[in-house]
Amino acid sequence: MTEPDWVEHAVLWHLYPLGFLGAEPTRAEHAGEVSHRLPALVPWLDHAVELGASAVLLGPVFDSVTHGYDTTDHLRVDPRLGDEADLVALFEAAHARGLRVVLDGVFNHVGQDFAMFQRALAEGPASPAARWFHLRWPDPDAPDGGGTPTHEDFEGHSALVALNHAEPAVAEYVERVMTYWLDRGADGWRLDAAYAVPPSFWRPVLDRVRERHPQAYVVGEVIHGDYAAIVTESGMDAVTQYELWKAVWSSLNDRNAWELEHALRRHADFTRDFVPQTFVGNHDVTRVASRLTDPRHLDHALAVLFTVPGTPSVYAGDEHGFTGVKEDRAGGDDAVRPAFPASPVELSPLGRPVYERHQELVGLRRRHPWLHRADLEVLHVSDPLLVYVVRGGDEALVVLLSTDDDGVRWGLPAGVPAAGDGPVTVLAGTGTMDDGGRTVVLPPHGWAVVAAE
Repeated sequence: MTEPDWVEHAVLWHLYPLGFLGAEPTRAEHAGEVSHRLPALVPWLDHAVELGASAVLLGPVFDSVTHGYDTTDHLRVDPRLGDEADLVALFEAAHARGLRVVLDGVFNHVGQDFAMFQRALAEGPASPAARWFHLRWPDPDAPDGGGTPTHEDFEGHSALVALNHAEPAVAEYVERVMTYWLDRGADGWRLDAAYAVPPSFWRPVLDRVRERHPQAYVVGEVIHGDYAAIVTESGMDAVTQYELWKAVWSSLNDRNAWELEHALRRHADFTRDFVPQTFVGNHDVTRVASRLTDPRHLDHALAVLFTVPGTPSVYAGDEHGFTGVKEDRAGGDDAVRPAFPASPVELSPLGRPVYERHQELVGLRRRHPWLHRADLEVLHVSDPLLVYVVRGGDEALVVLLSTDDDGVRWGLPAGVPAAGDGPVTVLAGTGTMDDGGRTVVLPPHGWAVVAAE
């Protein structure tokens, strides 16, 4: 594993700028002048620092027609958000606070207003521009001229024009865009819809990008597939760990710890090859506070996020217990991509306990940076109780998660959490210790993170 050194200590705070900053939903609704909204993120950088984050993962900020994932110009900041000077100033403000900034790059598809796509339509099938896409040209001998050409798209969305990743000019363009923004202060890239791009496309692109920016972090959005093989073939540092995300909330809702046990064992296998990006919420899914059927289990989900190996991210608002349900319809993402107030002090105090729990667990994570690449072993599983240990060098933590309506006692086996049978203390959670610090006692629906004194 050759990821950048700084990622070992990374906790990402993830936000979707167009929604966060209250931008118009479409370019057509924008007045046309540049709206300098990006500077309004600066007060929130202090919020990220106070949370304990070390990097900000920005959703799309480049010129688009609607939601940012229909990019029309990767070298221009969306005028609904600001201009290049605003984005560079945001990089500088983040760096001054010790925060890295990771950008969202949409390189599987583009919007229909993308200049090269319009050029291809105008210049025809023999043009160099046409090779950038998978176009199906009409029969010119048809009575009506055959109509307009059609194109391959992203998952049935005709507004999202799929790029031809076998075309060298496309690879050169992606490299140029990635390098351009890294040159100006970005620290890495999230590759949107990376699962839809041939992994072999990325390797030469990333090799050339890293010649100039060896400390750039690159994580691919991969929902399904062979995670380890994709990382190996593509040269990405990591992929998104959707398997674990699903298992966390699903197992807690069903009170079926076996599902989470299976996912954790697979996660442990993945981390022998690479360090996944872990999360319990992002801009594409129902918020974890809405997904969980029992609010007592939110702490359980957070305990998993911040104790398993990985590079954890917190989606803006989750740290204050925001709710929001994603729906499969036009505008169905709006509930999970809301506008935020001008500053963190305007957030409702009702979310403060959730925020403080995040701070507690992020702090635990930052005090144990070896968790990033820890070895994970499941020690016990039953329907109401899951226990696992994470180890790094001479240190270890034991995590206990109960969904039992009754209290639970669990005796630590010899040598756990660390060599010897010395007393153990609770670092976080609702548990207590008994039997001279060798038995963990959990209340109903309790949880605990314990370690040797």
